[in-house]
Amino acid sequence: MPAPPSKSSSNPVAATRVLIADKLETSAVDGLRALGCEVTVQPDVPPDGLGSALSQSGAEVLVVRGRKVDGKSIEQAKNLSLIVRAGAGYDTIDVVAASRRGVFVANCPGKNSIAVAELAWGLILSCDRRIPDQTAELRAGRWNKKEFAVAQGLYGRTLGIVGLGQIGQEIARRGIAFGMKVAAWSRTLTEERAEAIGATYCSNIVNLAKISDVVSVSVAANEETASLIGDKFFAALRPGAILVNTSRGSVVDSNAMAAAIRDKKLRAGLDVFAKEPSGGTGAFEDPIVKEPGVYGTHHVGASTEQAQQAVAAETVRIIREYVQRGQVPNCVNRAASTPATTLLSVRHLNRPGVLAHVFYTLGQAKINVEEMENIIYEGHDAALARIHLDSAPTPEQLNHIARGEHVLAVSVSQIPRRT
Repeated sequence: MPAPPSKSSSNPVAATRVLIADKLETSAVDGLRALGCEVTVQPDVPPDGLGSALSQSGAEVLVVRGRKVDGKSIEQAKNLSLIVRAGAGYDTIDVVAASRRGVFVANCPGKNSIAVAELAWGLILSCDRRIPDQTAELRAGRWNKKEFAVAQGLYGRTLGIVGLGQIGQEIARRGIAFGMKVAAWSRTLTEERAEAIGATYCSNIVNLAKISDVVSVSVAANEETASLIGDKFFAALRPGAILVNTSRGSVVDSNAMAAAIRDKKLRAGLDVFAKEPSGGTGAFEDPIVKEPGVYGTHHVGASTEQAQQAVAAETVRIIREYVQRGQVPNCVNRAASTPATTLLSVRHLNRPGVLAHVFYTLGQAKINVEEMENIIYEGHDAALARIHLDSAPTPEQLNHIARGEHVLAVSVSQIPRRT
């Protein structure tokens, strides 16, 4: 665990090394350097060069935005202990590989919610009023008012929201301001929470599709949401409906969407795609944009100055907490539970070597420590170590711990199994 930088020349502590491998606001770089971090900024590292950059810089902390962080790169980074995704989604990071190497992964949820909601509404309006098509006609020198003078309009119609997290809530608020009825589905949504937001609760996404004129998708990308919006959903959608996706391309079945565009005259506003270039520029080959009635943007939902400044500040906060306190705000890969069955409580004087004696005894007994905390009492004279173990010590082992110098009391209790 990195220690906070020391200002004392008599007790120097090496600065925490941070590699920023994407473009990031200058305020974040300045904030990290103000913490005493040694910051390397390399936004143009090639996709296959991240592991080498981590190894050469000796980085303990990696900051990325859209860059993919694969398991091979993590394996090459011997000093790496924290990856910060300067944004909300973290599907571009191999979290399993990070967890296997004991590397924390953290994100910055909610900091770009308004920016994404604003773009979602830009896409909704573009689909309803065909604004991109009108612009293209005008630039080509054609005035075609008759073609574009017909639009459904949004007032009084139903906006369905798939995923009522912070982004979904911001989209809902704007829908209500437009005079729309709002319905919502989310895996953890309750009727009470939907009502508090001003939305109608839907028990499943098919029912949501049946009643919606416009659908906005804003769920996280994971195994559970892969192709969440598929054949059954599109079959239930009303003809001429609008679908907007600002989450991830993997959430929507592209083939099913293309069929709905052709067969049901669906219009789609997409900020994300199944096939996106890995970098900021490159060839774009996703065929969905060639379908009529599809309007797209370059995965820029979070890319406003306001959002990026907020994300930059949150990135600095996460790293500050980690460097100074050893804590990781917004950690996404801490285990929800462990195999621990027994809680060992050791009340002791706050002296060197006490816990070394405890851990030596446990190690000799082949008992694994799953988690622990050491609570210091006011005055700093005594402490309480609460140690989660994968099996219970024998009475003889407990007696051996209790006989240790400066140990005041020892007790064990069973940890209830989570259901």
